[in-house]
Amino acid sequence: MTEPDDATSPTGRGEPIRVLIVDDHALIRRSLEMALAAETDIEVVGEASDGQEAVELADRLTPDVMLMDVRMPRRSGIEATREIKASVPSTRIIMLTVSDEEEDLFEAIKAGATGYLLKNVQLDEVPEAVRGVHEGQSLINPAMAAKLISEFASMSRKEAERPPQLPVPRLTDREMEVLRLVAKGMNNREIAKQLFISENTVKNHVRNILDKLQLHSRMEAVVYAVRERMLEIT
Repeated sequence: MTEPDDATSPTGRGEPIRVLIVDDHALIRRSLEMALAAETDIEVVGEASDGQEAVELADRLTPDVMLMDVRMPRRSGIEATREIKASVPSTRIIMLTVSDEEEDLFEAIKAGATGYLLKNVQLDEVPEAVRGVHEGQSLINPAMAAKLISEFASMSRKEAERPPQLPVPRLTDREMEVLRLVAKGMNNREIAKQLFISENTVKNHVRNILDKLQLHSRMEAVVYAVRERMLEIT
C-alpha cells in the first residue's frame, strides 16, 4: 500500500484524505463510498449529485480529492472543475468517465483535473487512485499525456512573444530530467527505472519541483513548464 507523501499532503501527517464524491447516479455514489469506507486513511466528507452542488460543497468543505462525473445536469463536471480549481486550487479532481476516448475528458484535464477513472474500474483500485493523486501523481495514460502535451506545446508556440510574468524558478538538471519524463506520462516507478534511482528519490524530486513552482500536481507542473518554455516539446 502506498503511504501518503506528507511533504505534498495538504492535510498533514496522520490526518485522513478528505474525499468528496460527485455523480448524478446514486448507485455509483454509493459504490464509491463503499469502496472508500473501509480505508482508515480516507474519509468521505460529502456527496453531490450535480456540478452546481459540487462547486458549493467544495467551497464549504475544501476536500483534498474529488471524484467528479464528467456529464451531469445543471453544471457539467468540466465547468465545475474549472470553477473549483479557481476557488480551491489545492483540491485534486479525478474525473469519472465511461470511456477514456471522450473528448470531454481532454477538456476536463485542461480545466485542471488530475486524471480520470473509468466507471467500470475495479472498486478496490479506487482507494489507490485517491492516494496517488493526493501524493501529486496524475491518473493519465501515455496516449492522453501525449495529446495534452501536444496541445500545450501549440499553446506555447502561440504565446512565444509573451515574456514570462515572473522570474522562472530554477530546477536542477535532475529535476528537469524527472519533469521531462512526467511530461511523457510516466509514473514514479517508470521514472525510477529509466533514471536508475529509487521511487522514493523520484517522489522527493517531484515534491521539490512542486514546491519550487508552488503548484499542486504533476500535470500542473508540466503545463507551467511548457508555458514558460522550460520544456521544449514539439
